[in-house]
Amino acid sequence: MPRIAPAEPPYEPQIAAELERIMPKGVPPLVLFRTLARSPRIFAKMFAGGLLDKGSLSLRQREIVIDRTTARLGCEYEWGVHIAFFADKVGFTSEQVAATLTDAACWTDEEQALIALVDDLVDRHAIRDETWAKLTTHFDDAQVLEAIALVGYYHTISFLCVGLELPLEPYAARFPATP
Repeated sequence: MPRIAPAEPPYEPQIAAELERIMPKGVPPLVLFRTLARSPRIFAKMFAGGLLDKGSLSLRQREIVIDRTTARLGCEYEWGVHIAFFADKVGFTSEQVAATLTDAACWTDEEQALIALVDDLVDRHAIRDETWAKLTTHFDDAQVLEAIALVGYYHTISFLCVGLELPLEPYAARFPATP
């Protein structure tokens, strides 16, 4: 059981409308979203700053940042949802899915720059000069800002999921077993 019980329908009209807008047809609202709905203020603030819209990074680039961030923070819930919904859509191979949790040479130079950014921010809470040089070789200012914001946002999402002990969605991917 999660530490805070998720809201159940009927939802407040604004929350119901937002859930309908963001969830794919036929997929029930995520436990995370329903838990956030227990506080309409937090729900609204999280979605207002959610970065769920199309930004300056491609969907594949966004997913690399999101999946690496959630993996590095041990958030199987959010990682699994993103892998389930987006891994095929962005063309991740099974090796790349696994490499969001480990180090692997399966990424392009551009993608490795994003991985390095996430690792720096998670491990050091800063960006090394070497990482910055790689980032700015491949990305413009707007893209770098978006990547940093995604790491921060999904850091918060990871803290919510792990701190609330949210149960994994039944259709979501699971972290690969470690040998």
